[in-house]
Amino acid sequence: MLETRDLTKIFQVGNVSIRAVDGVSLTVAAGEFVAIVGPSGSGKTTLISCLGCITRPTSGEIIIDGERIDYKKEGNLARIRRNKMGFIFQTFNLIPFLSALENVIITLQNVGVKGNTAKRRAQELLDSVGLLERQNHLPSQLSGGEQQRVSIARALAGDPKIILADEPTANLDTDRGKEIMVMLESLCREGGKTLICVTHDQRMVERVDRVLKMVDGRLA
Repeated sequence: MLETRDLTKIFQVGNVSIRAVDGVSLTVAAGEFVAIVGPSGSGKTTLISCLGCITRPTSGEIIIDGERIDYKKEGNLARIRRNKMGFIFQTFNLIPFLSALENVIITLQNVGVKGNTAKRRAQELLDSVGLLERQNHLPSQLSGGEQQRVSIARALAGDPKIILADEPTANLDTDRGKEIMVMLESLCREGGKTLICVTHDQRMVERVDRVLKMVDGRLA
């Protein structure tokens, strides 16, 4: 489902070149649940940002679902993000003045689902994460765990093949974090999604199929 070959990302800070990702080659199978771990500053978030077509690599190749994408123009990258990927962030990234329902609807609209069809689909997605009764609440009226569940519903809106999660349990208490971990695992085991998760949470690491450890921009 996803492959990189000698992937490198260099940031220039003044006269200093920082190799945030340094020659990473990896393969992730369809339906696999993979954790990326490592100390802060090891390049985990930069790597997942490159995989998600958000950050353009300096060199190397990225192949997603059989399509090489690292050289594509931004319009094509936006298409790949929209049609093949879902994103879950530790800070939730919900639009604060939109309800839970509207946060999911706007994502559906971005993939071409409109009107009442978008509303019904958004309600189905919120129901699947146990939040249908909270659909009209603003993010500020939801707990951290509830906001993360909305972000999962939003990530599923385009029926993506790949879900990228960056520290999805970092801002949650123990019970809510466990709830999110179980939900993410079920997306792989029952939903057939490919899930790549950056995490420091040992409980999450214990649930995955494979662990990739990064140190100084490289896979250790």
